[in-house]
Amino acid sequence: MKLNQGERLDIGSLAEEFNVHRRTIQRDLQERFAFLPLEKTNGLYALNPAYLGRITFRDVERFANLAGVTGLFPGLDTQFLRELFDSRLDDTFTVHEGGREDLRQRMGDFRTLQTAISERSKVRFFYLKSDDPKWVEVAPYRLVNNAGIWYLAADDGGQAKSYAFAKISSLSCLDESYAPDPAISAQLDQEDSIWLNTKKTEVILAITPTVAPYFQRRKLISHQVIEKELENGGLIVSGKFAHPNQILPIVRYWIPHVRIISPEAWQVQMEQQLQAYLNT
Repeated sequence: MKLNQGERLDIGSLAEEFNVHRRTIQRDLQERFAFLPLEKTNGLYALNPAYLGRITFRDVERFANLAGVTGLFPGLDTQFLRELFDSRLDDTFTVHEGGREDLRQRMGDFRTLQTAISERSKVRFFYLKSDDPKWVEVAPYRLVNNAGIWYLAADDGGQAKSYAFAKISSLSCLDESYAPDPAISAQLDQEDSIWLNTKKTEVILAITPTVAPYFQRRKLISHQVIEKELENGGLIVSGKFAHPNQILPIVRYWIPHVRIISPEAWQVQMEQQLQAYLNT
């Protein structure tokens, strides 16, 4: 951390600070940190500024939180980051992405929204929603990435709504500021999806033993809670959803291992959809 913050290090001072022998510090600098482009001048060791810049562990930690990868590895501390940045360990990890939309051609609009959110300025844009394309004026609160897709979470007349970023066009900032609504901010902090309707329905699912481990390892549905572990290895799981279309596709994906217990009408609706599909 001292090196990465641009400090020039003296072996004797470090040995005294960490209460170790000088040879321990020498071994750190000359062997363990051999992959770093260290420069020695007048007995002091420093990191070439062009290598990692002045990014601190806190900077990396902040970016990891923002990018949603904090929990990707079992731990994220200074020791692990040192190992992660070691080019000799390039073949140690492989991370397969779930797929993300390419917005490189929309960076200008992305930054416009960032600025509007930071400065609390309202925005106007044309929203290309298939069933109701229209001009929209909203107070932007947050850019949210959900399953690789970016959305704008905004206040539209006192109601929190989400807009797919890719469907936004003709974007402009307005000369009108807004005061954030604490209730909407709190709602966004607690929400784990882009369905921002405050009126949510609790759904109870029965999970068979075959796929129970998948639901135990990570949350697969919105506001997932494991209510009960059954003697046969199955689960009773609950979640909260703003609309049936938020959960029915997930249940269809896990057929025949997941069934909606409550509300029964949602299970019936799904079965009717499946029957209509089979009839075609």
